[in-house]
Amino acid sequence: MAEAVALAASTPRRSSNTWNKWGQLMVLPYILVFLFLVLYPVSYGLWLARDPQSYVKLFADPIFFRTAINTVIFVVVAVNLKLLIALGLSGFFMQTRWWIRIVAMLFILPWAVPSIPTILSTRFMLNPEWGVINTLIFKLTLKDGPNWLNDPTLALALSMVMHIWKSLPFWTLILLAGRMAIPADQYEAASVDGATRWQKFCFITWPSMKGLYLTSTLLSMIFTLGDFNSVYLLTGGGPADLTHVLATLGIRYLRLDQIELAMASIVVALPFMLPLVYVMMKRLSK
Repeated sequence: MAEAVALAASTPRRSSNTWNKWGQLMVLPYILVFLFLVLYPVSYGLWLARDPQSYVKLFADPIFFRTAINTVIFVVVAVNLKLLIALGLSGFFMQTRWWIRIVAMLFILPWAVPSIPTILSTRFMLNPEWGVINTLIFKLTLKDGPNWLNDPTLALALSMVMHIWKSLPFWTLILLAGRMAIPADQYEAASVDGATRWQKFCFITWPSMKGLYLTSTLLSMIFTLGDFNSVYLLTGGGPADLTHVLATLGIRYLRLDQIELAMASIVVALPFMLPLVYVMMKRLSK
């Protein structure tokens, strides 16, 4: 009798140990992928950027300071403008009319379609000689259109427009989900009290969504700092390397066969990135 009880007690332990071993084996490939495809490249990049002379050369390059200014402008303007538009559009898509569903499907397309064909097609459209935009301007006004991508200010502004256009549907959906989580009873009670739409937004919508809006802003800043496609595919950093941001500057140094400067240009972005990640994780932990 005692042997049967001991056997019954030991069987679950053996089964549990077997499942633990299988679980560890299943996790092992993910650990190896993380080590070789994430940890090793990052560590190797930091090792290449270990020389202080690389940063001396980097800070002595006037293109770097122009790039830092471009990055600040790009992040501040694009993120705030994008989130404000997304907040307004989330209210628009809350309506239940049938045609709004069709508009919503078309609105999501820029985010769903890959960046390479969409941004490169826009670049072709902006060609000053045979692009469709300047051709249309000439037909309507009999005047030549502007050389869109040869003006650094205009080219950077168009890069921000492309970034907003590509990522706006995503953030609109996030804020739309936040609006849908607000109980409809609050709006009904406000309507009974005679509140206007603006008063409903100020006293119901915004207090309920400001936490989500701030979290979305922080996360969008992190994504925007690493946005490579919007600038590189549209302007290539030109003209004269005057529209580079930190996410694209490394390619310039790689083309010049200056690998240490390329890695250093990425490392200098960490002091801007890590505080955002810390604040973001701290907010999510709550």
